[in-house]
Amino acid sequence: MSVETTTAAEVMTRTLVTVEPEESPLMAWELMWRAGVHHLPVVDACCRLVGVLGREDVAAHWSGGPAEQSQAVVRTLVEGRRCPRVAPDAPLSEVAALMADADCGAVPVIGPDDVLRGLVTTTDVLMALAGRRARPAGDPAGDPADVKGGLFHLEPVPSVTCP
Repeated sequence: MSVETTTAAEVMTRTLVTVEPEESPLMAWELMWRAGVHHLPVVDACCRLVGVLGREDVAAHWSGGPAEQSQAVVRTLVEGRRCPRVAPDAPLSEVAALMADADCGAVPVIGPDDVLRGLVTTTDVLMALAGRRARPAGDPAGDPADVKGGLFHLEPVPSVTCP
């Protein structure tokens, strides 16, 4: 693999855990924790990107307890924020420069149909530079079927007072 010819599609993470815009920050935090990820793409029902939610975003928004967090929605955490994105054939150098310029740790890869195909994280870039990860030549640029939503739902337990 030559770093000069490597594309976003070759290094992107394809199997993604995502969250819907109307989900709660509590659910987003739980998904990140269980999946061991630092970024969650926020996608609508058609796998179209609304934004990318990071752990820092959830932590900065956190106030109150679980009940308050379950009433909020992640859409409000990503609305109006710049969310740079790239095409699958974008050179890795362009992706890295975009990440540096936007001061972001993840860049979504969007196909020609405006559907999320993958996510390039700083870890993906570093692994590619270290020569440790690349997609085989001829491998498709990502299938939207690889994008997975949350498989469980959390509901706050009502507080109970004991006599």
